[in-house]
Amino acid sequence: MKLLFVADPIETFKTYKDSTFAMMREAARRGHEIWACEVSDLVWRSGGHVVARQARALVLTGHATDWFNVTVTQELALKDTGAIIMRKDPPFDSEYFYATHLLGQAEREGARVFNKPAALRDHPEKLALMEFPEFCAPTLVTRSPAVIRAFHAEHRDIILKPLDGMGGMGIFRVGADGLNLGAIIETLNKDGRETVMVQRYLPEIAQGDKRVLVIGGEVVPYCLARIPQGGEVRGNLAAGGKGVAQPISERDREIAQALGPRLAARGLLLVGLDVIGGSLTEINVTSPTCFQEITDQTGFDVAKMFIDALERALAG
Repeated sequence: MKLLFVADPIETFKTYKDSTFAMMREAARRGHEIWACEVSDLVWRSGGHVVARQARALVLTGHATDWFNVTVTQELALKDTGAIIMRKDPPFDSEYFYATHLLGQAEREGARVFNKPAALRDHPEKLALMEFPEFCAPTLVTRSPAVIRAFHAEHRDIILKPLDGMGGMGIFRVGADGLNLGAIIETLNKDGRETVMVQRYLPEIAQGDKRVLVIGGEVVPYCLARIPQGGEVRGNLAAGGKGVAQPISERDREIAQALGPRLAARGLLLVGLDVIGGSLTEINVTSPTCFQEITDQTGFDVAKMFIDALERALAG
């Protein structure tokens, strides 16, 4: 089967930890054709099909460096693939939004896309959790500085973050003294032009911001706790957090089993839930990671579970 991965430049992959690479490796092991392109390669001409202008057929070498060889570079109609795996990293900006529309057109032409483009648009990674308040800590979404100040006055210790951030970018903590709250609000909401998410600070972050993976509606039995280091409030690996794999807790399982089947039914084959303590803090749907960290530390093959689920979805 021909699998097209729409991703960031493959030359930038850190293969020792990249989840998209782990997917490719498992798919290649099963004999699937591996192709790759970037969002910028997508083209839709009036009266024509959506194509990847410079799709590359890859052969994986098995080496840590120079990990692929390109055998063919050509224009490829997306409808002529067995499946398209959308793995472009955030930010979910206007270009990402337009890419989901091109992929949606490819679906109408017969392509199978995972995660489903409409579902990507309908589940912004910060906002999506608001549908499930029973699992969340107190959370606020607003442009209003006054409303943010009132939320701080109520909860005293808060986290503020932009809606389009990734990897811990732009996350601030403001304690009971309110130090720098005004400056942080100005920085994030840009004089009322941009919306901000605010959450009550969860001290359980000291034990890690847990990434719980749900594949085809089923929960991966291990999570990766991303533990802040060196006085940081952020556990994100990109912000220097330490990743420690561990069995999921009963609360993790409760959240994942409640959300997983519902999100899978909407076309989200792969979801990454972020859980601090017992509270859901984000629902990641664009390019959830942590496959290799979990596999390396526990022996549970996350990529195998993903390709199994992909093959079942295509056969269904």
